[in-house]
Amino acid sequence: MIWKTAWKNVWRNKVRSLVVIISITIGIFGGIFGVAVMNGAIAQRVDAALNEEISHIHINDPAFRDNYDIQLLIHNHEQVLTTILETPGVNSVSSRTLITGMANTATKSAGVQIIGIDPEKEKEVMRLNETTIPGTGDFFETASRHNLAYIGEALAKELNIIRYRIDEAVLDSLAAQELPVEVLDKLVPFSGKRFTSEKAFKNEVKGVLSMKEQREYGALIKEEAWSFRTRSKMTLTFLDSEQMQTGAVFRIAGIFDIKNSIFEMGQVLVKNEDLSILTGLAANDYHQMIVRLDDVESTEEVTAALSGKFPGMEVMNWKEIQPDLAMMTDMVQKMYAIFMVIILAALAFGIVNTMLMVVLERTKELGMLTAIGMNKKRVFRMIMLESIFLSMVGGVAGMIVSKILIGLTATRGINFASYAEGFEAMGFAAHIYPSISTSFFITVTVLIIITGVLSSIYPALKALKLDPSEALRTE
Repeated sequence: MIWKTAWKNVWRNKVRSLVVIISITIGIFGGIFGVAVMNGAIAQRVDAALNEEISHIHINDPAFRDNYDIQLLIHNHEQVLTTILETPGVNSVSSRTLITGMANTATKSAGVQIIGIDPEKEKEVMRLNETTIPGTGDFFETASRHNLAYIGEALAKELNIIRYRIDEAVLDSLAAQELPVEVLDKLVPFSGKRFTSEKAFKNEVKGVLSMKEQREYGALIKEEAWSFRTRSKMTLTFLDSEQMQTGAVFRIAGIFDIKNSIFEMGQVLVKNEDLSILTGLAANDYHQMIVRLDDVESTEEVTAALSGKFPGMEVMNWKEIQPDLAMMTDMVQKMYAIFMVIILAALAFGIVNTMLMVVLERTKELGMLTAIGMNKKRVFRMIMLESIFLSMVGGVAGMIVSKILIGLTATRGINFASYAEGFEAMGFAAHIYPSISTSFFITVTVLIIITGVLSSIYPALKALKLDPSEALRTE
């Protein structure tokens, strides 16, 4: 009876109830969808780090990370490799040689870490080979008599290996993509011109396009003007095992794009056989072994097992290698809960205000119910149920809207192309696919019920303080 009465009371003033419900719906939707976007971005970042940058576990000499000394090698490599592969939970292993050096072209140079790899083994552990930009080559698949290097897009731009040009083919392609004629006319004077850097290209284009045109068409123009000459060359210089400067010319095997400009700027992958000849190291000398696991959830367990097997070596998992990433993943659920509590706390004030108005408007009615025998517990329950109904209707509506929109955007993603440079500087992709777990919706449901209960306490207590005889005389 109380439940039915409370539900009817919610709809006695439909406009007011709908305003409160819509407010709750918008608040819940905003909170859940915001969490889904953040969760999707973090999940993508972790996935990219584990599959394209660092893998799950690194094994090397304890002092190697201090200065990357070329002499700090892994001894008894074959025995170590066999022991690692026999460890439960290990999927695959790749051995690497790491050298600090310089990458140089005729116009620019940059400090890099040169990584000697076995391409086939590397593909078993990492997915970096899948990020090759079409038209720039491949991941050491094409045979060549030259030394080959696989580099990131950011480094290619820094060394002016990637350039920008506008010619008839570019203008025709832009026209086919329905670029406005007035914008094309502004680009015509650049026809046949080649820009040596992205910065120079952007500055020239900004000089002729309006801010609106830059926002709408800048990314498309840059993409079409992007230029790369197959098998471009650069020189790598570094110190060999005798601490003598050495180096060689390397052709670009391919260029990768992982949406992390810091990683792209600092890593150059070469074949270990080429690097061994230049450094004077033996073919089976390695500085580091990277391990891929069957399941990321077993990271701590496998790390402990490997640490026990190799007490004289440094065994680090991805959470230790990139503690900032580990912090994000470990604290993310707590952050989301705090975020939702803040939103629900704000909505709670709206519910309290509404229920106080309800109590004040129904003073005479509540006094009459008390006078005819409804005890205080039932009055309290009725007011509480009305608050919970308001919260739940708005909350459920908000969750339904959130679920639908998350489902749509999880497939197509949300493109923050205008902020791509900033996102990539932090290691995040600008195209985000929102995602959220079912458990989060359960948590939100519990929080909504708690919000409804807490929001009802003060209005319900106010109703209990009413004197029946005074309430009946209220007009």
